[in-house]
Amino acid sequence: MIEPMETLGKSLLILALVLAVVGGVFLLLSRAGVDRLPGEITYRGKGVTVYFPLGLSIALSLLLTILLNVFWRR
Repeated sequence: MIEPMETLGKSLLILALVLAVVGGVFLLLSRAGVDRLPGEITYRGKGVTVYFPLGLSIALSLLLTILLNVFWRR
């Protein structure tokens, strides 16, 4: 029987590795000159800037949907 703490530890390690890979991809993209995706909304008013990454939100949603479907339908 697998201990609950062991399962939690493995899950946290996997999550950390995934976040490290995603962070590396973002660093590589920014060095390649891709700092914004199409569809991102920026509003600049007097003394305030509102930035909503709509393109990134859609891309992450699609990626997570695909990954979760692949791993959870085994």
